[in-house]
Amino acid sequence: MSKSRSYYYPLAVIASLFFVFGFLTWISGILIPYFQICLQLSNVEASLVAFAIYIAYFTFSLPSAKILQWAGYKKGMALGLVIMAVGTLIFIPAAYLRAFPLFLIGLFVTGSGTTLLQAAVNPYVAVIGPIESTAQRIGFMGLANKLAGIICITLLGSVFLFDADSIITQIDGADAGAVTAILDDYVLKVVKPYIIITSVLLLLAVLVYFSRLPEVNESDSEQTKELSNIESQKSTVFHYPHLLLGVLCLFVSTACEGLPIDGIIIYSRALGIPIEEGRVFIQYSLYAMLLGYIASTILIPKYLTQQGGMLLCAILGLVLSLASFYTEGVVSIYLLIFSAFGAAMLWGLIWGLSLRGLGRYTKIGSAILLMAVVGGGIFPLIFGRLIDVNTTYPQVSVLLLVPCYLILLFYAVWGHKYTSWSRNR
Repeated sequence: MSKSRSYYYPLAVIASLFFVFGFLTWISGILIPYFQICLQLSNVEASLVAFAIYIAYFTFSLPSAKILQWAGYKKGMALGLVIMAVGTLIFIPAAYLRAFPLFLIGLFVTGSGTTLLQAAVNPYVAVIGPIESTAQRIGFMGLANKLAGIICITLLGSVFLFDADSIITQIDGADAGAVTAILDDYVLKVVKPYIIITSVLLLLAVLVYFSRLPEVNESDSEQTKELSNIESQKSTVFHYPHLLLGVLCLFVSTACEGLPIDGIIIYSRALGIPIEEGRVFIQYSLYAMLLGYIASTILIPKYLTQQGGMLLCAILGLVLSLASFYTEGVVSIYLLIFSAFGAAMLWGLIWGLSLRGLGRYTKIGSAILLMAVVGGGIFPLIFGRLIDVNTTYPQVSVLLLVPCYLILLFYAVWGHKYTSWSRNR
């Protein structure tokens, strides 16, 4: 069997895991407006849904690296799935109590399990083959991730946000007792779906634990051998500037990838578009991202280098963000949606450029990169606040993306070259 064919089985297993955490990551785009209605939240308060998920990346990333060093990739993946199941199970009592803090705890626990899972699968995909095709392999994983998001938004969006505008109308004209009764019934929509999700996560944990997924020794990986000109035995991971700059890029890229999904409904509502119409915008953003991942698997590395792909994405995102700011209504929304095409490629490109030549520091480097995903919780809060304080011209909120894309542009042109603090290589 050829070396490339030996990747097929583990990549198929990893793709199923990307599907799982894609399903639970992109559900926040539905949960934000759903909780905003049934728990009577402001835009900023509702954005805590994304914050609770992504703050787990910051707090649990380094512990995840330690767990993986002790348990290995396969057991770490199985444990991550179990932790995710505990988090989704918390949704059941939270729904019956209609308690937002308990929902946030469930989201944080789920995010912690997802962090451990991602700490395992992302470097696994990166080191299992040649460095120059890292973005391509992660692109294939992204297809599974975004396909899960589309299915999630289609299925659960039709459940959680069904007749949402009617619910808003009902509670606007009802007394306090009637409002409580309506919302107590509405919040229970999450119970059956989350029972099913919990069961699936536990089943997958068992299947992964007993799978034939091989361990990977980073020091013997092809990318380490191919990049022997980079000092892979530096004393600490902080001696790799291209990694640390990559962490900054991954942090800002969460705004580029997350806001067209997590923020699109509250943005469309601020522009006067009803929820029933606006909820399909999440699907459109996911379709744009899906096309972006398809493009990355075709273009990189055959037609574009990883840095060339990142340069293209940064310029495209910058142009579309500014165009969205200067336009109005659905035009502004669709320009923000289109920006998701290039944003989808950023994840694989940043991982591929940042993990080059880390050798024995690959797990810890991966953990530090994952900490940057906390931006996925911070930027929606800022975005929601900008909408709340700019009710007459909510397009101002889109300007949040401009400095993010400028940082990505810097990394694409210069930052990825800095493999040593003393000199460029």
